[in-house]
Amino acid sequence: MRPQLMLAAGALAIAGPVHALHPSPLVEAEWLNEQFGGDGLVVLDVRSAIDDGGNRAAFEGARIPGSRYSSYTDAGWRESRGEVAGLLPNVADLEALIGDLGIGNDDTVVVVAGGTGPTDFGSAARIYWTFKVLGHDEVTILNGGFAGWEAQGFDVASGTPEAHAATDFEGSLQAHLLATTQEVETAREAGETLVDARPPGFFTGETQSPATRAPGTIPDSLNLPHDDALVVRDGAYYLEPERLNANIDALGLDRQAPTVAFCNTGHWAASGWFQLSELGGLENATMYDGSMAEWTQDDARPMQLADRDIVSVGELVD
Repeated sequence: MRPQLMLAAGALAIAGPVHALHPSPLVEAEWLNEQFGGDGLVVLDVRSAIDDGGNRAAFEGARIPGSRYSSYTDAGWRESRGEVAGLLPNVADLEALIGDLGIGNDDTVVVVAGGTGPTDFGSAARIYWTFKVLGHDEVTILNGGFAGWEAQGFDVASGTPEAHAATDFEGSLQAHLLATTQEVETAREAGETLVDARPPGFFTGETQSPATRAPGTIPDSLNLPHDDALVVRDGAYYLEPERLNANIDALGLDRQAPTVAFCNTGHWAASGWFQLSELGGLENATMYDGSMAEWTQDDARPMQLADRDIVSVGELVD
């Protein structure tokens, strides 16, 4: 391991311009360290309370040199509408959010979560999915997050980061990556694959999220927990594609079939969609951002619990 170097803000040496890197969906810290360059590379740190206390103060205390900060939970990447949390904001609001970060359409974005727990990978995956939904394909996730970067001994900066100028970002909604409730109902009726990315307790109905009105899952769905392919090394969480693909094969998923990933509020589902679509080779995968929070708003919708026949939401609501 190379000795860690704490750098003052802005001390990173710039090697030259980098444009259109076309990275794989998941990159390692060594790759990122080799790519530091010019205007075309943006490292976006999205730590939040999900990341074991991550926030702007933690970012200013220790971060990847040259990275920019945007809180996953507080900056506007998701929004609540009515009783449903975690929904995709409108395109104009996301364009403004991304443009204010100084990210343009020609930039390659590396999304960095905390890497401190199994849930925070979903922060990076949800923002990755958001860029994809806006038609921006030059985006990737740093495997291991900031914890992995730091544990491997790569350079770390501290202090107040340099300001960056806002720019224009234009999005184009890729509706085929976003499943609506009606589309999920239609998919279920057609016998298409629905993948519940939540831990098993939520899938069976033993555990219920406060964001949902009832326990259980959408009938006939399969369970591929978002954290099954994650491993811990030196305190950082890494996604292992080989382990993921073994899990996909064990479930017998058809990589050519239309598939919808969901969870409680579209967070774990983003991790599930990323794993299925970007690493698992399921080319027709989409994500239901409303997930069970939205599904359970209608008393008439069907639900499945491990120890019961299919019932309605209304039958499960206290």
